[in-house]
Amino acid sequence: MIENVHVGLGDRAYDIIIAERLIEQSGDYILPFLQRPKVAIVTDENVAKQHLKPLEAAFNAKGIHTSSFVLPSGETTKSWGHLSQTVEWLLDQKVERRDLVIALGGGVIGDLVGFAAAILRRGVRFVQMPTSLLAQVDSSVGGKTGINTPHGKNLVGAFHQPSLVLADISVLGSLAPRDFLAGYGEVVKYGLLGNSEFFGWLEDNGPKMASGDQNARMHAIKISCEMKADIVVRDETEQGDRALLNLGHTFCHALEAATGYSSRLLHGEGVAIGCALAFELSSRLGLCAQEVPSRVRAHLANMGMKTDLRDIYGDLPEADGLLDLMRQDKKVVDGQLNFILATDIGKAFVARDVAQDAVRTLLIDALASRKAR
Repeated sequence: MIENVHVGLGDRAYDIIIAERLIEQSGDYILPFLQRPKVAIVTDENVAKQHLKPLEAAFNAKGIHTSSFVLPSGETTKSWGHLSQTVEWLLDQKVERRDLVIALGGGVIGDLVGFAAAILRRGVRFVQMPTSLLAQVDSSVGGKTGINTPHGKNLVGAFHQPSLVLADISVLGSLAPRDFLAGYGEVVKYGLLGNSEFFGWLEDNGPKMASGDQNARMHAIKISCEMKADIVVRDETEQGDRALLNLGHTFCHALEAATGYSSRLLHGEGVAIGCALAFELSSRLGLCAQEVPSRVRAHLANMGMKTDLRDIYGDLPEADGLLDLMRQDKKVVDGQLNFILATDIGKAFVARDVAQDAVRTLLIDALASRKAR
């Protein structure tokens, strides 16, 4: 079965193809986009071990010449140094504006390679081939590209839409359980921000996804991509509705910075914790019933996911230190933190007037639960 989600952005429109065994068929999908039979592939060490040779073979079988560049794995790769290396390598390959760059990997590779494509020769075309659940449902769609800096996450980047997204769900079987569940943090976010029916479906079918049910995975990825595509078409550069996609991310990005963008906390794990905190904050502010954040945490816990600060091992800053990290968030306007809050599951909104004392108290309580553990 093949699903096609269209991202209708006029002359920059593109399709998200969702299916099994797409890497093996990738030459058929890429060939119509090529002005000359060559592509440049950028990937990371972990993905290269499993998927680079099959991808090169699929391209070569269609007469497409390949060159490949392999970066280190991990969030720290989204850096100035690796961006510079990638751009210089692409220039060494004499990549032209009409050529295609292939981003083969998870969110780190997709973000970095998309940014490199955006700035190379003032913009070359690229294709996202996401190999993680997180990338398939979120980071490969919508054109947000960028890198991290010591100041915070994704603070340097550009909007640069891909020409095509090929989401091969077969590769998800190679993910470690922790990596799959981290991606699930982004899946559940879609139900929480705007689709209560989808959240209910996830409560029933999330365990099937985790255990490898391909039909459940296909459905969840399709719904997630449809929701994101709809929001991106309405608000490509995040001037309004697109901010809803940041549900949980203000907390998440601060926690990622606090843990050094390390394996202590994967991005999707931070999103899950951030969503739980956002709903807890909503409840404390009287926006939703107390039962709502409990239901959110119950589902995350049922999936075996992190739900609170006590689930992050090692030291964390005190509440004011976390607040300082949150103030580096790219959604800060006039020094004021913006949050995505909710009146119920599936009913999120952008809040621009949240009292910082309420956030500080929430963080103090969450940190205290770590010490009481």
